[in-house]
Amino acid sequence: MRAAGAALPRSLMTARNTIANSLASRIGLGTVQFGSDYGISNTKGQVPAPEVARILHSAHAAGIRVLDTAASYGSAEEVLGAALVPGQDFAIVTKALPLSHGLEQVERRARRSLDLLGRRPADAILVHAAGDLAGPDGSRLWALLERLRDEGLYRRIGISAYFADRPLELARRYRPDLMQLPFSLLDQRLQQSGQLALLKELDIEIQVRSVFLQGLLFMDPAQLPPRLAHAGPALANTQARIRQAGVRLIEAALGFVLAQDDVDVTVVGVTNTHELAQIVAALATRVSDIDWRACAIDDPVTLTPSLW
Repeated sequence: MRAAGAALPRSLMTARNTIANSLASRIGLGTVQFGSDYGISNTKGQVPAPEVARILHSAHAAGIRVLDTAASYGSAEEVLGAALVPGQDFAIVTKALPLSHGLEQVERRARRSLDLLGRRPADAILVHAAGDLAGPDGSRLWALLERLRDEGLYRRIGISAYFADRPLELARRYRPDLMQLPFSLLDQRLQQSGQLALLKELDIEIQVRSVFLQGLLFMDPAQLPPRLAHAGPALANTQARIRQAGVRLIEAALGFVLAQDDVDVTVVGVTNTHELAQIVAALATRVSDIDWRACAIDDPVTLTPSLW
């Protein structure tokens, strides 16, 4: 094992950069922090517009080509539209407003999103509140998204869901082009239940989010917020396993999801270019000496940020 801080030979450094660049195409950049103060471990607040532009420039240069946003992410769509420059060929995935706003407003906002982003068509629009599809107007909501796709405003349509939303049932009913789901080293429920593999059998693109579980993976287990204090021992155990393998937490988190053939895109969020550089650098590390399954946490509260 290479000693910490030891310099890499030039040939090995080139190989690492090549690996990182190839894997970057499977990374998507989440933008909720561009439009709001988001994340349990985010102490910096909303990302300033000039830093957003620098992040987008660095991400594109690294080979990242997917941006994830939503109508509900504060001013994120507007900020993105202002920061994007010609030549940045990002595929933009946004999300519709919840049905609680009314179907007409959902449609108006979906069309407005394109104006704010300055992209026609955008790559995809997702149902943001998957529970809406299980309600009485679920079919009408899905028909609206299909119409937007048929009009050529969005190339694809899909669903953003949580584990409790029964994503496999939704997928079998609506046959989306893509689904965005929570999946991480800490939250392996979709894989362990077999749903991840079954979703891929339906020819659905799988985008995963919450790979750092809002930064929980990196937090001190002894200093968790009161509602998460009970997760301290399990988190400490996972962190110890990773460190014993001689890799950093970020390398293990990304290494786990990128090792899954059923995962197409891994969405991560950053608040500055330094964090982005850490993510890109971590892509080049091969992680194999970890019992992945033993790193999972089996607690619905810990794995559901809305319950924190």
